[in-house]
Amino acid sequence: MKFIFASHNPNKTKEIRALLPVAQIDSLADLEYHDDIPETGASLDENAAIKARTIYTVFKRPVFADDTGLIVPALKGEPGVYSARYAGPQAKAADNMQKLLANMKAIQERSAYFETSICYIDAEGMEFVFRGRVEGEILKEPRGAGGFGYDPVFLPLGEKESFAEMEAMKKNRMSHRGRALEAFIRFLQAK
Repeated sequence: MKFIFASHNPNKTKEIRALLPVAQIDSLADLEYHDDIPETGASLDENAAIKARTIYTVFKRPVFADDTGLIVPALKGEPGVYSARYAGPQAKAADNMQKLLANMKAIQERSAYFETSICYIDAEGMEFVFRGRVEGEILKEPRGAGGFGYDPVFLPLGEKESFAEMEAMKKNRMSHRGRALEAFIRFLQAK
């Protein structure tokens, strides 16, 4: 199996390759595609589809793209679809995390969940969507040096370690992206 993963994010690419070891995954960096793809959708599904469609149009090969959001009900769903740019368009992960912690400073109800949407476009141009979700809560301060994004402040339900404290394979198995990818893999195996 050979796919394009429509992402510039090296952390996501590494995680995807670990979860799909039997496939050859070309990232946008591998293909020397450096254009930014605007994420203008109102939902994770829409953003994943925008990315997949853009790359499929250029390369005409099977492609999948994901979009992930951290949803905090106490913040009316923020950061949600804006998770990667919560603190502004040029913000780094640490900036986004600090804004989240500042916005939650006085909030006791800290439940949250990560959600991932994967849009896959096959060789014929047919589109399919797969989703994964993991429940948890937002910690009061970052813990751990692993992972990326909001991982240091996200404690999965029933766990004692944040995503950033977990060994990568454990995180990958239980994560939102891992669950969406499992659904994608089941689909591919059934074809």
